[in-house]
Amino acid sequence: METKLKVKLIAHTPEPEKIIASAAKLCYSRVGIDEIMENLNEENTQKFLNMLIDLGHESPIEHVNFTFAVEGVSRTLTHQLVRHRIASYSQQSQRYVKLEQFQYIVPPSIEMIPEAKELFIKAMEEDQNTYNTLVEILMEKHIKKLVEGGMEENKAKRVAEKMAIEDARYVFPNACETKIVFTMNARTLFNFLRHRCCNRAQWEIKNLADEMLKQLKEVAPTVFKNCGPGCISGSCPEGGMSCGKIQEVREKYKGI
Repeated sequence: METKLKVKLIAHTPEPEKIIASAAKLCYSRVGIDEIMENLNEENTQKFLNMLIDLGHESPIEHVNFTFAVEGVSRTLTHQLVRHRIASYSQQSQRYVKLEQFQYIVPPSIEMIPEAKELFIKAMEEDQNTYNTLVEILMEKHIKKLVEGGMEENKAKRVAEKMAIEDARYVFPNACETKIVFTMNARTLFNFLRHRCCNRAQWEIKNLADEMLKQLKEVAPTVFKNCGPGCISGSCPEGGMSCGKIQEVREKYKGI
């Protein structure tokens, strides 16, 4: 069953911009944090953050965290996502969740060619059928062994199913849909967005990064004002492998 991307910012540090401003100000202040926070209003917080961001002083932004819930993404995407190591991840388990009808992501290049899409869907259906058959075969074997070992039959069935799906899942493709919750601090997000909003990023994780950026700007617009691919505020970091569309990219991210 084909599925689509769903991204939701489900939690973040309260008043993230004020927290960052207060942490940065503390570095240069003789007074304590209580007095610093009392003197911070929306106007001077924004003014100070603009200066901080423009100077590239990034360590204070590590004090705020953002948690996203993401569905309708492939295992291909999450294999890339978890390479961003300064983060916390909780992903749906194929060991404990039996996929009666797994969902999958169809790449746009395949979606637009009817014969390619037909072949792709056929492969997905075959994977599901193979998984179902393997689960049945393995369960039968495991139940018999567990019962012979003295386990009560109903319990043996529950245990056997977990043992069966643990190994049957190996037939699932990279296209298999998964769900994940992850938390990153703002500085990690700067790095993530710089790499994954780039036109050279893989299309699926780029779509995720763009949607994350939109939602981040709704809750911390000053902090994330310059975020996006590396070329929006400087030269293209890809060098000779540049997409060659720097002006187009800059215009796009001004509007996000």
